[in-house]
Amino acid sequence: MSSPSKKSFSFSLLKRVFAYAHPYKKTFYLVLVLSIVLSAIAPLRPYLIQQSVDVYIKNQWLQGLIMITALQLALLIAETLLRFLFSFRINWMGQNVVNDLRQEVFRKILFQDISFYDKTAVGTLTTRSINDMESVNDVFSEGIIAIISDVLTIIAVIVAMLATDWVLTLICLTTLPALILATYWFKNSVNKSFQRVRTAVAALNAFAQEHISGMSIVQAFAAEEREGKKFDEINTEHRNAHIKSIFAYSVFFPIVEIILAVSMGLLVWWGAKRMINYDVTPGVIIAFVMYLNLLFRPLRMMADKFNVLQMGMIAAERIFTVLDSKESIKNEGVALANNLKGDIHFQEVHFAYKPDVPVLRGVTFDIPAGQTMALVGHTGAGKTSIISILNRLYEIQSGNILIDGMPIKEYDIYSLRQHIGIVLQDVFLFSGTVYDNITLRNPDITLAQVQEACTILGIHDFIMRVPGNYYFDVMERGNTLSQGQRQLISFARALLYNPTILILDEATSSIDSESELLVQKAIDTLIKGRTSIVIAHRLSTIRKANQILVLDKGQIIERGTHTELLNLEGAYQKLYTAVEKQKTEV
Repeated sequence: MSSPSKKSFSFSLLKRVFAYAHPYKKTFYLVLVLSIVLSAIAPLRPYLIQQSVDVYIKNQWLQGLIMITALQLALLIAETLLRFLFSFRINWMGQNVVNDLRQEVFRKILFQDISFYDKTAVGTLTTRSINDMESVNDVFSEGIIAIISDVLTIIAVIVAMLATDWVLTLICLTTLPALILATYWFKNSVNKSFQRVRTAVAALNAFAQEHISGMSIVQAFAAEEREGKKFDEINTEHRNAHIKSIFAYSVFFPIVEIILAVSMGLLVWWGAKRMINYDVTPGVIIAFVMYLNLLFRPLRMMADKFNVLQMGMIAAERIFTVLDSKESIKNEGVALANNLKGDIHFQEVHFAYKPDVPVLRGVTFDIPAGQTMALVGHTGAGKTSIISILNRLYEIQSGNILIDGMPIKEYDIYSLRQHIGIVLQDVFLFSGTVYDNITLRNPDITLAQVQEACTILGIHDFIMRVPGNYYFDVMERGNTLSQGQRQLISFARALLYNPTILILDEATSSIDSESELLVQKAIDTLIKGRTSIVIAHRLSTIRKANQILVLDKGQIIERGTHTELLNLEGAYQKLYTAVEKQKTEV
């Protein structure tokens, strides 16, 4: 998935982001009102200080000074409470928007067509779901509303300054063009570095996730140093991007301080000159010092907030790219598969993962309900593709697939999949207990039902021997169990959901000798009375099949029972002879 290219700020995109704030519109309106109120009261404290000096201190009016000081204290407390409420509510709204948006994105990811994952790195999706979401939160907490609040504050302060002494105001603001130029440079510089950071973060996530998951391969081929150097390159790019932004901050903020110091110097020089001529009072000078600090504080942060907003928009665009993906599972069927018998019929099925690269070429076969069909062929012959399209993980280009005489597209896809059980060669177990992985955390399945299924398969004793029994923590991907043990758990999972159609994809290819008998017994139990499709390298697994298809380059070149295919003395016999010879040599 490519990242959006840099482009000008999109108000339509901002509008779409803020549409997610609609359920929290009361909070949205509240923070807008608070931003206006806070902007309006920002110039009040300098004004009250001016009055304290020019009226009460000058005239030595102690009671009035106490009253105006109490008023300032009350104003300070009120402003503090209002800022707390503003900050809390704006962040509360942002977190709720991110919560809703993240749920929508994850649901979109859950229901994506499987081809989407063939071309999208898991680390990239992780970045979209986590890192980019936090940037969207910044759009609310530090973005547009904060910018509006700062702009209103700047306007209120300038108006107060002009109302107090417009000449002194113009003198103090002569440094404003320099500040604008510095802000423009800072904004562009940080914007570019932030984009580099975002790209590097996505690359880091993708690389780390992929290599940690495949660490056994990296170590088996002694590729640690080589892969470490690749990671160093990506990590260095991430560091350099951050350093560039740090450099921009390190230059910009001292420049702002210098500009503020120059404004203060002009204020002191011009103000002192006018004070000598009695054209301005000491209270005005003190008030202007406070005004300038109030003015430069939001100006100093404005460029940074614009960058935060821009980065939030870039993150939002990336997120919406996922949400707008057209590769979602197409579920247009309405028929429920509640009373499925399991008759399967392929009619001239053509399938390709990529256009003009055919994988299956006119495949036709029948599997009567309750019978077992085995698929045999070299790697790339199309065996796994057949079971993938039967389960509607991919859509076929032409032909038809019927189950119980009905095209599979007419079935509700989720109802159909509930009646198709799959046991794969590479068993994926989630972090959690054996019980969790068998039930897939379905709260409707009891421990007694799990134990019954495992007893039927003959694996209950094996589970009872591991520490914690059914509550043994298998860790991520089941790394605390052997391949055979993981396979047995996947068998229990399949049996527990009682599928009408069972698919075994290389389910016995990489098991240990200790688990082989248990696995074979489990297979025999699973396929009994079910329509089954078996893919296996071990021909002993498929001898009992009612029908065997021999595939080559996406076409069926032989079909029949084990005995019939041996008598043909064709491709199956050569494959069988090669396997038997290999067993003898071993």
